[in-house]
Parts: sequence; C-alpha cells; structure tokens
Amino acid sequence: MLRRLNMVIKITNKEEKFYEYMGKFFGSRLVEKQTNDRIYDDGNKEWYIYLEEEKVKAFVSISKNIIKNIYTTKEEYLEEILNEIIKENKIDYSIVTNNYVEIYEKCGFNINKQDYKNFVTIYKDKEKIMNV
Repeated sequence: MLRRLNMVIKITNKEEKFYEYMGKFFGSRLVEKQTNDRIYDDGNKEWYIYLEEEKVKAFVSISKNIIKNIYTTKEEYLEEILNEIIKENKIDYSIVTNNYVEIYEKCGFNINKQDYKNFVTIYKDKEKIMNV
C-alpha cells in the first residue's frame, strides 16, 4: 500500500494535532522576519497546511474568506495550498505579505501593490474591489 507523504490538510486550533504542527511558528522571529508578519493562533482561523513527511513546509490561514497569514519554504507548496483554498472558498480582499507576489499572480489573484510597504492586497473579483 502506498502512503502519501506530502499533502495539504485543513485544520483549526481546536484540533488535537494543531499545536504539534503549528506551535513553533507562533512567536517565531525567523518566520516574522521572512514574512514581515506575526502569526497568531486566533480561534476564528482555518489553516491550510502543506505537510511533507508530517512536517509543516507551508501554511495559509483564512477567516471569513479573508486570507490572514502566509508562509512557505518552497513556491510550489504555497501554490498548491492557494489553489486548494480557491477551490473551497470565495476569497475576499485580503492584505498579505508581499514576499510571494509571483505565486499570487500564478494562482490568478489580482494584486494591488500600492497601499502598504511590506504587504499587498490580493483579490479574485475586480468588481468587488471597487465596492470596498
């Protein structure tokens, strides 16, 4: 029997293995430096996590169809997560780290780079942005 070692899972902070997977990222200065963002375990977030042999290689958190946090060690991991999120959610106007702009574009997001120094806004529906 073949066992898949790499996969995207969806999890919340209420689930048993959540802190085993994600605990080291909360308060991590290395992750904060890479993403220009602080990662919090807010109860209203759903987390899409890319696991490679049970180790977190990338993650994206969302809350009410807004992307909150993004981190990855490889572009293809984040691309896989974002494509999964797009299939399952209608993503609204989200302010995210500017480190992964090429991946956002590859996944079909519209991007506004002008509002923030270390962040960009991403969205899927151009008409929705006009009404915000």
